[in-house]
Amino acid sequence: MIRLILAIALAFTAALAQASARFSFAVIGDTPYYSGEEWIYAEMLKDLDREDLAFVVHIGDFKSGSSPCSDELFAQRLRQFQSVRHPFIFVPGDNEWTDCHRGGADPLERLAKLREIFYPDDDSLGGRKLKLERQSADPRFAEYRENVRWSIGPALFIGLNIPGSNNNFGRTPQMDDEYARRGQANAAWLAQGFAVAKKNNHAAVFIAIQADPHFERASRRPANAADGYAQFRQELLAHTLAFGKPVILIHGDTHRHRVDQPLVDPATQKPVGRFTRIESFGSPSVDWIRVSVDPADPKLLAINTGAQINSAR
Repeated sequence: MIRLILAIALAFTAALAQASARFSFAVIGDTPYYSGEEWIYAEMLKDLDREDLAFVVHIGDFKSGSSPCSDELFAQRLRQFQSVRHPFIFVPGDNEWTDCHRGGADPLERLAKLREIFYPDDDSLGGRKLKLERQSADPRFAEYRENVRWSIGPALFIGLNIPGSNNNFGRTPQMDDEYARRGQANAAWLAQGFAVAKKNNHAAVFIAIQADPHFERASRRPANAADGYAQFRQELLAHTLAFGKPVILIHGDTHRHRVDQPLVDPATQKPVGRFTRIESFGSPSVDWIRVSVDPADPKLLAINTGAQINSAR
């Protein structure tokens, strides 16, 4: 098994050093896509069961954009998620709903079905349950069951429905309306999460979404082009600067595992040092990432890859 260990100096505060014991969690996403990847994916889930993990998060796209958005596939993925012995959190991706119009399905109907199947109550999926806070507990945002929050030790975790395909923006007036309403919900949930982190003196905030928000391409986008991630990038920058502690964004979408610091402060034109981006692997690579938070070492966040197995596209 190939192991790659990256140490990110994040200047964790004394609160982190005094918090509970070290914990690790797994990140997977953009998998499986094709039939040849199914058996590798099943083996990866078994591999996760052998690990000591606080939870597993799948950051969306559990199918390819060209495969059917069927109830049968949704049910199959639910069974797989439930089979993992750890708490399992699923953040929806574009291939599960936004892009279902490619096969003739209604994206909004598919999103409603995702909410019904994968978010039935306030527990995580998986064999061992983790109690989650859902934005749907607020009557103003009752439909957004997929937006979640939980905490472990010194860290607060926030899950948001921000998918690829430009965040469902710029295709039809109906989808633009959905994008606007969901954007308001996401903004409220993100702000509330950071408020909770400040109130409870959390030492770090982790945010899980599916989409690559295109940090690098934002400055090169034409002024009149629809940018479905501009609002999120602005909110992320403002909250990160105000929080003053490490903020880690976990996402997929471009199928290229990387760990970097792409958030730039326009006031200084320099990367925001307390912000880190972790992108998952994706098809045709079927692999997982271990993220470890060690309160005993205030300067270390370790990101380890599992056994990287490549399948044929």
